[in-house]
Amino acid sequence: MSPIEIAAVLFGIANIVLIIRRSVWNYPFALVMVALYFLIFRDAKLYSDAGLQVFFFAVNLYGWWSWSRNKADQGEIVVERLGRSALLAWCAGSVLAIAVWGWFMQSNTDASYPYWDASVAMLSVAGQILMTRRYLENWWWWIAVNAISIPLYLVKDLHLTAGLYALFLLLAITGLVEWRKAEGRRP
Repeated sequence: MSPIEIAAVLFGIANIVLIIRRSVWNYPFALVMVALYFLIFRDAKLYSDAGLQVFFFAVNLYGWWSWSRNKADQGEIVVERLGRSALLAWCAGSVLAIAVWGWFMQSNTDASYPYWDASVAMLSVAGQILMTRRYLENWWWWIAVNAISIPLYLVKDLHLTAGLYALFLLLAITGLVEWRKAEGRRP
């Protein structure tokens, strides 16, 4: 457990709490968190997770811009839903991305647990895009990401990060409940 990991965890907690509240101010915390986690995952040879942080940085910048322009009258973000065919496409695309990226990482790097790491990375990419677009279903992707991340980070001796992802799992469930409530309050 390093000071960088402790700082990343604290920024991560603030980020998720603000997302649940549908606050645009989650993004500055996210940017710092992902910059720190790039270093942590690179050093742990979780290259898919390290690369994911670069993606997260860029998409968080976009999300900050997008959320700033999609507020309800009271300043909260408006929640949307995927249609049935779109949901199936996102599920199939996620599985395909995991298979392709896992194979690539296994074939071209010395990555630890390339398919497991690819699952975390590709489901996170999908979850982040869905969250940036304000789709309620993003929380299902985050629940899956957190559930599979916890044992991976324990195996890699990233115990504090595993604890953060256990908290993220609880917060993702809370986020799903809260966003469902917000969806019901739409005019």
